[in-house]
Formats: sequence, structure tokens, C-alpha cells
Amino acid sequence: MPTSPLNADLHCHSVVSDGTLTPDELAARASHNGVQLWSLTDHDEIGGQHRAAAAAHAQGLAYLTGTEISVSFASTTVHIVGLGFDPDDAALAQGLAATRGGRGQRAHDMAQGLAQVGIAGAYEGALQYVSNPELISRTHFARFLVETGVCRETSEVFRKYLTEGKPGFVPHRWAALGDAVRWITQAGGVGVIAHPARYRLSANEEFALFSEFKQHGGRGVEVVTGSHSVPEYAVYADMAREFGLAASRGSDFHSPTESHTDLGTLPPLPSGVTPVWELLADRIRPAL
Repeated sequence: MPTSPLNADLHCHSVVSDGTLTPDELAARASHNGVQLWSLTDHDEIGGQHRAAAAAHAQGLAYLTGTEISVSFASTTVHIVGLGFDPDDAALAQGLAATRGGRGQRAHDMAQGLAQVGIAGAYEGALQYVSNPELISRTHFARFLVETGVCRETSEVFRKYLTEGKPGFVPHRWAALGDAVRWITQAGGVGVIAHPARYRLSANEEFALFSEFKQHGGRGVEVVTGSHSVPEYAVYADMAREFGLAASRGSDFHSPTESHTDLGTLPPLPSGVTPVWELLADRIRPAL
């Protein structure tokens, strides 16, 4: 296996969840941008894994299976990335299906809240951007509001309409932290806390998240990711070392027109951390 830095991008999304590119298009983009090790991590879904692995192989990319599971923790939605699992594991598939189950009613409730402030037809509008109705999300509503001119960009939609206290925000009870980590590990994979700086947890809540995650068998944390600042790379490298976690790297790329960080363009992991792919050498196909 090559020594670090390895251009690994282990966090992105396709049309299977809330991205705008197909797995094949993402693999081509990753290859063009110099990615050496890639993973597709669609939200609460593994339906694109075989296609992504085949596309990676066609592009000459090493590949790890991936998903991003929505978890409720401390009244906050936290995301746990799973890497290197068996994509045909029945228990993982069942757990993800159960997690997806509440999205439909949540979407109708979001549309109702938007209608009350004069934005009609939001549910039907959001569906235009959804390839899998089970995975309708805030991102699809945001695209509709941009397309119809309500806002200029998706970040403005979230700020004005889709975060807590705004008209279109509806909380959802996702998977339990322990369940998500168990589904991943029992399927042979490694659980990773995704973009921890995004959650704005208090210091005590963040310590509890890392502690419980580790107790449940979680083994990694995203250190270098699209939503982290340069100082936050150092903060979470320190957290990785403190909790004995491996460090992951991923752009969280969704779309060429929406994402601020492209596939494969992040800086290397900080020194002194264990790259998560070193825990998964036997699950990388083909081997590095």
C-alpha cells in the first residue's frame, strides 16, 4: 500500500440519495481529479454500491464500500459513515431501510410548513429532484426553492427555511448511535464519525458522542472534510489521537454546482494520525 499522503476521497453522494451525478459519473470525476481510493457514501442507502464498485474498477480506482447513516444524538442529527462493509449484508440493509422509513411523512410535514409561509407545491417540486422517493430530503426541497427563484442558492434555503426554528424544519428520529455502528461493524466494516465540526455540540456533548461511539465499536473520525476549516483539521486530528480513532478524509461532494469542495481536492491528513484505510486494507478492491 502506498505511504501517505494518499488521495483518498471516502465521502460523496450520488443520485441514489441526494447527489446530482450517477455513480459512474462520480467515478469518472474522481479519477480525473487524481483520486486513488474512492468510496460512494449515499445517505442511508447501499443500493448504488455494486454499480459504484464496477465504475471504480473501470476507471482504475481502488474502492471501498460506503454509506452515511443518519443518527439521533443529543437532540441533533449526527452522521456515521460506514466503510468497507459487505454490501450484501442483510442486517445492514434492513437497518438502513428502517432508517429511511420516516422520510416520507417528514417531507409532507416540511411542505406543509413551507405552504404556511406562501411557498406552495414544495413536496411535488422536491420530488422532481428525487430518484429514490424513500430518500427525499431537505436538499431536494432546497433545489426546488432555488429553481423557482425563492432563494439564490441552496445554502440560503437552509438558512432561511430548513434549519431549526424555520418554517420548513421538521425533526426526525433517526437510528440510534449504537445500532448504526453495530450494523456497520457486523457487516465487516468500520464506523466513522462524519464531519464532527458541523454539529455545533457543546464540549460535553461532543465528548459524550466520541466516548459512546468508541464504546459501541466505532473506529474512525473524519478529520479532513469539505465542511471543516484548516484549524478544525488540527482539532479533530487531536481528537482522533485522544480517542484512539483512525482519521478519514472525504469531500462530502454532492454536485458540481452546489458543492464547495470537489472530489479529490482536499489537503492530506495531518501527520501523526492513522489513516482509516490502513484498518481496511483487506477490504479495498483492488488492493492498493
